[in-house]
Amino acid sequence: MVRDGYIYGVGFLAAAAALVLLTGHWAWAIAPVLLAAFFLWFFRDPERTIPDGPGLVVSPGDGVVTETVAINTPDGPRQRISIFLSVFNVHVNRAPIAGVLARVEYKKGLYLNAMNPASAERNEQNIATVRDGQVEVTFKQIAGLLARRIVFNKMQGDRVERGERVGLIKFGSRVDVVLPANARIVVKKGDKVQGGASVLAQIDGAAQ
Repeated sequence: MVRDGYIYGVGFLAAAAALVLLTGHWAWAIAPVLLAAFFLWFFRDPERTIPDGPGLVVSPGDGVVTETVAINTPDGPRQRISIFLSVFNVHVNRAPIAGVLARVEYKKGLYLNAMNPASAERNEQNIATVRDGQVEVTFKQIAGLLARRIVFNKMQGDRVERGERVGLIKFGSRVDVVLPANARIVVKKGDKVQGGASVLAQIDGAAQ
């Protein structure tokens, strides 16, 4: 479990105990106990089996694929996969490929609904690019309508492994993965994926 789960969970359990002591009625504890249970569940962090094979790109988060599209960037044509994370999904984020973090940039922004295509550029987000030789994969942690905090535990220059835990988005949110134009995407809109475990694409010629 993510540490935040214990913080929120223990806090609401303490509040429940205090309310019972102050009022003498256990019914006052129902709401904070339910909230404690929700936060302990929400911040779960299950172990995942990471796929092994050259060029595999795994999902950075749990959720539903909402889009696979070709895009133009200042660096040339790319492909983008968007994944929506509801409040019912695990919100721990993982590295899509192994490599060195060539870029980490946090951008303040709005809190549009994560299903809105405009959220990809206008919402609060953290942008991380992982480089493996000549291959670069960028993934964005994008805040949603309810999300108000993005956590990223790595720094530019750090080495990450495929499927390694790298951060967290609190509550509903979205993750985008930007791939080279030659990547072979193996998921489609509507597919459910798991962070670190589900393969999104394969990049021919990648070392790992």
